[in-house]
Amino acid sequence: MTADYKSTVFLPTTDFPMKAGLAEKEPGILARWEKLDIYARLRERSKGREQFVLHDGPPYANGHLHNGHALNKILKDVITRSQQMLGKDANYVPGWDCHGLPIEWKIEERYRAQGRRKDEIDVIEFRRECRQFAEEWIAIQREEFKRLGITGDWKRPYTTMAFAAEAQIVRELGKFLMAGDLYKGAKPVLWSVVEKTALADAEVEYQDHTSTTIWIRFPVIRTPVTALEGASVVIWTTTPWTMPGNRAVAYGPGMDYVVFRVTATAEGSLARAGERIAVCADLLDDVLKQAKITEIEEIAHVKGADLAGTVCRHPWAGKGYDFEVPLLSGLFVTTEQGTGFVHMAPGHGEDDYFLCLANGIAPPDTVDGDGLYMDHVPGFAGKHVFKVAPDIVAAMIDAGALLAQGSLTHSYPHSWRSKAPLIFRNTPQWFISMEKNGLRDKALAAIDETRWVPPQGRNRIRAMIESRPDWCVSRQRSWGVPIAIFVDKRDGLPLRDAAVTERIAQAFGAEGADAWFTGDPRRFLGAEHDPENFEPVRDIVEVWFDSGSTHAFVLEARDDLKWPADLYLEGSDQHRGWFHTSLLESCGTRGRAPYDAVLTHGFLLDEKGDKLSKSKGNAESPQKVVSSVGADIMRLWVVSSDYTGDIRFGPEILKQTTDTYRRLRNTLRFLLGALAGFDKAERIDDIAAMPELERWVLHRLSEIDVKVRGCCDAFSFHEMFQELHGFCAVDLSAFYLDIRKDALYCDGAGSLRRRACRTVIDTVFDCLVKWLAPFVCFTAEEAWLTRFPSEDDSVHFQSFPTVPGDWRDDALAERWTKVRRLRRVITGALEVARANKTIGASLQAAPVVHAPAELLNACAGLDMAEISITSDITLTDSADQPIPEGAYTLDEVAGVGVVVALAEGEKCQRCWEILPDVGTHAHEGLCGRCDEVVSSLTAG
Repeated sequence: MTADYKSTVFLPTTDFPMKAGLAEKEPGILARWEKLDIYARLRERSKGREQFVLHDGPPYANGHLHNGHALNKILKDVITRSQQMLGKDANYVPGWDCHGLPIEWKIEERYRAQGRRKDEIDVIEFRRECRQFAEEWIAIQREEFKRLGITGDWKRPYTTMAFAAEAQIVRELGKFLMAGDLYKGAKPVLWSVVEKTALADAEVEYQDHTSTTIWIRFPVIRTPVTALEGASVVIWTTTPWTMPGNRAVAYGPGMDYVVFRVTATAEGSLARAGERIAVCADLLDDVLKQAKITEIEEIAHVKGADLAGTVCRHPWAGKGYDFEVPLLSGLFVTTEQGTGFVHMAPGHGEDDYFLCLANGIAPPDTVDGDGLYMDHVPGFAGKHVFKVAPDIVAAMIDAGALLAQGSLTHSYPHSWRSKAPLIFRNTPQWFISMEKNGLRDKALAAIDETRWVPPQGRNRIRAMIESRPDWCVSRQRSWGVPIAIFVDKRDGLPLRDAAVTERIAQAFGAEGADAWFTGDPRRFLGAEHDPENFEPVRDIVEVWFDSGSTHAFVLEARDDLKWPADLYLEGSDQHRGWFHTSLLESCGTRGRAPYDAVLTHGFLLDEKGDKLSKSKGNAESPQKVVSSVGADIMRLWVVSSDYTGDIRFGPEILKQTTDTYRRLRNTLRFLLGALAGFDKAERIDDIAAMPELERWVLHRLSEIDVKVRGCCDAFSFHEMFQELHGFCAVDLSAFYLDIRKDALYCDGAGSLRRRACRTVIDTVFDCLVKWLAPFVCFTAEEAWLTRFPSEDDSVHFQSFPTVPGDWRDDALAERWTKVRRLRRVITGALEVARANKTIGASLQAAPVVHAPAELLNACAGLDMAEISITSDITLTDSADQPIPEGAYTLDEVAGVGVVVALAEGEKCQRCWEILPDVGTHAHEGLCGRCDEVVSSLTAG
């Protein structure tokens, strides 16, 4: 009967389970961190270190988290943790945006469900409900963020509705007021007729919208161009509702125009034979097609510049529109579509407004906040702009002005909250000037001084700043920080008094912004100003000014942070949002950006590349993912993705990530099992005494250390992940550990090879678990505590390992690159032999390897049988013995051929090698090495 030597083999032993059970295990780890107060202890341990501050862009407190939140917050946490482990004090203070339309809209929905109108509700009661709503969602979102493993100051987050924040927002706006940058003006702004307020660019989304299109004649009444006398210029518009606001027509000064006479038309045409019309020459064919004009006679060609001084009459002249309509030169006119003539309604378009303003034409008030024409608008009083198109068309037909009509589906601005289409509407608003004190130039200079990751972010935000109009900061809503200024009734100008602003700010700091609505103006105006002469502004500050000011009431206000921040990080849409307004606010008040670097990530898509949305049913919540597979899977998905572009997410991707995680976990498990019983006495500190294979692993650690630190600096975590994953899967599992299993299991406990291997495995574990800690924070903690059980320790208290410089050995690495190339061919040959059933296991083989001298020289002094995991091997110079026909080869390793032969001898019953000396020693069925080990164990 064969002896059983199983008990003499040093098999791996660990309490670190193969099955992760993350969904069940992670809450316990979170509770442990809570008990340890890991955040506070990190701050205490980090005192005196160089600070790294990632300033949190505040999410909105109005609903459960979605996967976009998870991507964003996990990426922030990975950066903060990695900077902390690089030896810095990386304090992360989370925050929330609390004011504004989304919350206000929710409270209004409640009222509508109760049959109540917002206008009937006391403003303080309304604001109190908004505040309570935000507080409830902050509490919910806080726990959802913490479940993702996000470490931060959750006990002291910042909120834009905190009294101190509201006070500082007043002070920040006061700085623009005192500098003369803040002014009241009437300009067309994007207006929601549903929400009855102006919207910021970041509150706008573009959706397909079908508009009625009309081609309208404007009869010429005076012109320096003879050919135009008695003719009509024809405009084209997709917004018929703006026609009551028309006051001019624009042309392109460098464009070519044609004047023609209609000579024939098709059935149904509204054109009249003999009439003369002027349009852009490049657009003539399309106009003729739309108007069903079949034949024309060209009368003249003129340059746009020649049209200066031409005046038309409004199509509805004699019906309340008895004013002249001049033709004005506009560089924005193009030949892309239309007629080359653009009707100008200065109350409903930005180009319209500025062109008319430059020519002394004031914008008329035609539409109120509900989207209804005002009572003084002839023919359309009380009608809604989005329902009036048929009436406009009928009125144009009645006036003989309609040349053609149609429809167009195009991208059109909508409110991201109500989803309703928007209008441009001229309204009195408060603006911050981009020019008066050089705000645009300051912002552009700050952009150039900021590091943008990825670099194309610089060009994107620069283009926005270069072309943006003055900043509209007022909103006609209730929930927010009031524009807490007084307007002098005598001249209409805002009161600029720093003492008044400070009194208001102090009241807000003590009582909140509600004080503006309840306080007597005298308490703010003081004895210096008569309340009878001043009127308080009742608009609120747009929420983007709130969040754009966070650097002032968070970074500057907290002793544990610093200004400017090292990094702002959000999605790429924030080039027009938080990055943008923070830049303007800070440049306007402090002359530079509030950040040194800005990182942007892409948007989430499903696995087909479609945008994730609840309505499509393709958006799973992070709560669902975490409760099924655990937060570490979500975190691993984030760091394995290239966030610089749009990122795909879905069940199959989650499954792939889970498989990747399982491989990483199994690597950690093997390392822990291999270290069972390892202590300092077994350690080999002199790396020169180690075998080359161990020195090669240490060299790889030195390479990875450089890569890890470089990736952390570049915020390139998918590269860092690929490096670590490749190290685990290829360098360790498929190579080093595969080779060294024999030494670990079967060498004597005191053998140099086994001691060196265990020393290196201990070092690998230390490096790997720390490098992975920012990524899979729960698993790294579990592995660390398995190795170093403790009541009050954590892997997150550690720093990244310090890798000695003498571990780097490029010559050794070059040699082992060649060894591994040769081994690839041998391994491939063994796989084929196993598939052909020539062998069962690789230890049954004794391959004959034909290779060039360059590769054979690299193997000199090495046990290639051990490296190839065979019982024997023969290396032959292919120059002396050509590769035999039928030998296994690989195209990518030229000049190498392998013939698999069977090893000679008997199978050792302990190590399973097939060797000639098996059975010749004291213990039955053992090779010499195993006999020696068993003898020592028996003797012990």
